[in-house]
Amino acid sequence: MSERDLDLQLVRRIQNGDQVAFTLLVRKYQTRVANILTRYVRNTGDIADVAQEVFIKVHNSLPSFRGESAFYTWLYRITVNTAKNYLTSQSRRPPASDIDAMEADSFDGSDALREVDSPEGILRSQEVKKVILTTINELPSELKAAITFREIEGMSYEQIAIIEDCPIGTVRSRIFRAREMIDKHLKPLLAED
Repeated sequence: MSERDLDLQLVRRIQNGDQVAFTLLVRKYQTRVANILTRYVRNTGDIADVAQEVFIKVHNSLPSFRGESAFYTWLYRITVNTAKNYLTSQSRRPPASDIDAMEADSFDGSDALREVDSPEGILRSQEVKKVILTTINELPSELKAAITFREIEGMSYEQIAIIEDCPIGTVRSRIFRAREMIDKHLKPLLAED
């Protein structure tokens, strides 16, 4: 059974009044929701509150969920909209997307990020991470979103295409261009070796 089918089965149980199924759904997706929120909500203390608001909206909207899209795609849209509404209520403009320190630690886009025991190796690794994160943050929003979804969230090209509402070829192109820009900024640093 696919993940989409499992999610749909949980949704159907919730629609039939099974609150345990809702608890399972929250546990399954709470980390992913929090990771999405970190791109929008800078104050880490507010992330739990915004995540709770997301799941309240999900709970209230589940009776109308028909399963025409994957549950995660639907949840993702609710999460992003809730985060943007939160920022608007705080009189702040929502960013396109950002990478936070926790995501940066999990980013494994280059062999150069492997830790080396020597102080020089550790310093080099930190420099490489800084260049990668700086480059990602400076990318146009559509490239930043595509590379973040692919390399940090681990999403497939198809999932990204659905979320970004664009063809798979466009997703591939955006990821390719983002990787090219990262490589371009890394070359001078790696050439020093």
